[in-house]
Amino acid sequence: MKWKKITIKTITDAEDIIICNLEDIGLEGAQIEDKIPLTALEKEQMFVDIPPITEEDDGVAYLNFFVEDTPDLNMETLLADVREVLNETKEYTDIGEGTVLVSETEDLDWVNNWKKYFHQFFIDDLLVIPSWEEPEDLQHTGKILHIDPGTAFGTGAHETTRLCIREIRKYVTPQTKILDVGCGSGILAIVALMYGAKSAKGTDLDPCALTATLENMEQNGIAAEDFEVIIGNIINDKSVQDWAGYECYDIVVANILHNVLQILTPVIVNQLKPGGIYITSGIIAEKEDFVADVIKNAGLTIVEINHDGEWVSITARK
Repeated sequence: MKWKKITIKTITDAEDIIICNLEDIGLEGAQIEDKIPLTALEKEQMFVDIPPITEEDDGVAYLNFFVEDTPDLNMETLLADVREVLNETKEYTDIGEGTVLVSETEDLDWVNNWKKYFHQFFIDDLLVIPSWEEPEDLQHTGKILHIDPGTAFGTGAHETTRLCIREIRKYVTPQTKILDVGCGSGILAIVALMYGAKSAKGTDLDPCALTATLENMEQNGIAAEDFEVIIGNIINDKSVQDWAGYECYDIVVANILHNVLQILTPVIVNQLKPGGIYITSGIIAEKEDFVADVIKNAGLTIVEINHDGEWVSITARK
């Protein structure tokens, strides 16, 4: 399927007003390209692996809109409407150049273009490598995590993933049964199994998690009987809670945002064994005290708190 890509060159101060005004003519879902660093709140809300901005903000922004290229699409009329909106906006605010460029793109581009940002990397001595690359260090003797995150989940490079993996490695044993809540593409449970865990289960709300996890299990030689995944909400769905089981996990890991940890933690203590370890991350630094109080109020004892950049991991014991 082909799409028309409409790109507007403007200034960062005019992004929101142009996007809002273009919604009136049916252009929605803008892709923004600028050099403004993300705020802490934006990073928390997005919670994805983002290539770092290495250039200074120059005030320039590009707004991209995608329109399906169907036989009934009248691009001349649409572009005339776009230019009219831009001209009206110019009357009361600065929009910079306000130039419009049209190009063509395909679904394939959207699926694959992000891969140029994801290359193999290390988490301590663990080599994480995408399925489309070969190891650069042929002498590497440590473990290798092969991953194909797809487009729905992170690559494993996020600080919170590193924090969780380091904590898992500290506490995993050959007897460990681990539950990963919000497992995504299964990275954390797969790593636990690679480092000797006995078995793993995972839950997620996104149906894509099942496919992504199964693909990564295959990439890493993880047997189906060692790692089971269910789609459902363990917070309020008793059938998911029953499937997971009660007081049977040596480790529960939840790499989820603080507002979810707030409602998850009092529930998930029921899945932990007495003495079990609860590993949390997805916590922006400003919410460290908030999540620490949530964990303590659920009757858990905080064992350690670790930081990586603006992100925090809190590990506790039941």
